[in-house]
Amino acid sequence: MAASLFDSALYARLLPSGDAGRLFSDSAEVRAMMLVEGALARVQGDLGVIPAESAAFLHRATMEIQLDPAGMAEATGQNGVTVPGLVAAMRKALEAPGHAQYLHWGATSQDIMDTGLMLRLKQVLAQMTVALDATLAALAVLADAQADTPMAARTYGQAATPTSFGAVVAEWGAPLLELRGEFAALPHAALWVQLAGAAGTAAALGPSAPEQRRRLAAALGLHDPGRSWHADRTPILRIGGVMARLAAALGKIGEDMVLMTQTGVAELTLGQSGGSSTMPQKQNPVVPSMLMALARHAIGLHATLQGAALHRQQRDGVAWFTEWLVLPQLCLSAQSALIQTRDLIPGIAPRSDRMRAVLTGDQNLIHAEALSFRLAEHLPRPEAQAAIKALAQDAIRSGADLADLARAAYPGIAMDDVFAPEAQMGHAPADARAFAARVRAALDNVKSGAP
Repeated sequence: MAASLFDSALYARLLPSGDAGRLFSDSAEVRAMMLVEGALARVQGDLGVIPAESAAFLHRATMEIQLDPAGMAEATGQNGVTVPGLVAAMRKALEAPGHAQYLHWGATSQDIMDTGLMLRLKQVLAQMTVALDATLAALAVLADAQADTPMAARTYGQAATPTSFGAVVAEWGAPLLELRGEFAALPHAALWVQLAGAAGTAAALGPSAPEQRRRLAAALGLHDPGRSWHADRTPILRIGGVMARLAAALGKIGEDMVLMTQTGVAELTLGQSGGSSTMPQKQNPVVPSMLMALARHAIGLHATLQGAALHRQQRDGVAWFTEWLVLPQLCLSAQSALIQTRDLIPGIAPRSDRMRAVLTGDQNLIHAEALSFRLAEHLPRPEAQAAIKALAQDAIRSGADLADLARAAYPGIAMDDVFAPEAQMGHAPADARAFAARVRAALDNVKSGAP
């Protein structure tokens, strides 16, 4: 088994991560850091910090030269960071010592690495936003179509009261729709430029350091936080938190799907399923199970990431190294879960006959609460509750149908609607349609360019 399943050719179809996987490769990291170095040189040339001719040369060259990440491995192992080896390799490849001396002027390794990471995370978030929109659109279609499909709501694994399958789908989608709003806010809240020099004081960058940082942010399409965040990992925690909550919300969908497709329930069919090597009858809910596994993985990684946020003094190697170990895995876990959910939702379908069987079978016990409220129209509420509880216990002992017992006990009270699932779904159908409408409005705003 590969050390990382996301990098495995064997498991590639089980944990697809789209193009996001390539953004956490060595070549992508090196390329991003080179882009930062080139943009920094151009900014510094415009401000007269370094010679304009050298700045133009460096900016152009960083777009053109190719570097082998493996050639920097020894320096990285020795220094604990990639940038010393990167700068040495770039200066060698430039073959222009007069210009190369101005490369990486006044910056520190963390400036380049953090900013390069943000460039890659910006692309990751853009890809995830597209997949999230497609997932929400599919959920909205399903919620709308199934708004009036009655089924049993379950609490503690037991049938509780009627709801609709569309409302269940809306419950799946509601946290995703909220997270979508947070995705839109992340560029300002978390995609930050880093330029503060060796100890966060920007001393080597000179008096124009704040302007250099501002212009570097503008050149790279990042946000300028107006300060150093070397030892404050707030933006990383914000991104990691969104990733963990996204994976958890998708894991909830997987959990419900596994339960709804299990033998004896079978209220849902999946457009795709897995087989057994020895049991021909098996139709395993592979994707929902993977959503659950990825959620658990992401939650654990997020806990570790939170611990890594405790940076000592102005920079902490231990905390920083820990961040490197978990952040890519956390992002890819969320992205893989999102891609799989996006592809799964359009193919699922409820088995309304099985759903209705739970509502009308089991001696109609699921309607006990509604029956108690109907009786409360004629008796004090406590007495009504006690009476229906006694009837329910009688039904359980005798095997009789609760509806028959209730009609015999209270022949003068109309009860047909009490035992009609469609009449007992409360605002579940409206919730389903409201969710679908909110999704359509959000996606229409994206198309129109509205915030």
